[in-house]
Amino acid sequence: MLVDSHCHLNLIDLAPFDNDMAKLIQQARDNQVNYLLTVSVMLEEAPELIHLADTYPEVYCSVGVHPNEHPGKLFTSKMILDCVNNHPKVIAIGETGLDFFRSEGDLMWQRHRYEHHIEAASTLNKPLIIHTRAAKKEALEILRHYSLNLPNPPKAVMHCFTEDWDTAKMALDMGLYISFSGIVTFKNALALQEVAKKMPLDRMLVETDAPYLAPVPFRGKPNIPGYVRHAAQFLADLRNEAYDEFCEQTSHNFFKLFNL
Repeated sequence: MLVDSHCHLNLIDLAPFDNDMAKLIQQARDNQVNYLLTVSVMLEEAPELIHLADTYPEVYCSVGVHPNEHPGKLFTSKMILDCVNNHPKVIAIGETGLDFFRSEGDLMWQRHRYEHHIEAASTLNKPLIIHTRAAKKEALEILRHYSLNLPNPPKAVMHCFTEDWDTAKMALDMGLYISFSGIVTFKNALALQEVAKKMPLDRMLVETDAPYLAPVPFRGKPNIPGYVRHAAQFLADLRNEAYDEFCEQTSHNFFKLFNL
């Protein structure tokens, strides 16, 4: 059994599946991908993602705003809470975080927005899905500092991890999980592969980030949840671990992190 811990079902081109989401989900099942977490990048899409989660037993969803969406706009914790509305299949807040690569200028709004996501996750007792780009230290420091003032510091995962071991170690010391995408299969991802070798298995997740970042042998093509098995197989081989045991443990990690 496998879990795609981070994908964007509503952004995938369904043309190869006769424009039928059920066929995409079935393709994932055929590849032993039993559960999927479809992740929000805008609050406006929350009703669509919740509907997908309600329609397919395998699908869960998150609610949140990507750091690069709606530049400059501040989303409050109450706005996030209102979108979640205590729905049982909303299991995470995000993706949130900091992205200083694609956004420029005074980015204090990104920091404040991230803090509101942390507060919402604390209120709801749901994990955060953290996106970082060119902001790894700041993202972890804000989470650490802001959580000190919360009665219920949220759990979190750094999704689509591409950073160095020092960053991974800092995240692990804070109790975070780390998720690897198809990027780890790329020939030029040697540094990331070294991080993957050092990771404790009980803190690892696997993901596609579909429709982006398809793993080898599909690099450069649209990604789909069923392809997560290629990243899982690569990681198991890289770490000299049995594939079935790797899949079982990373799936267990998903259930534990997201309180399932």
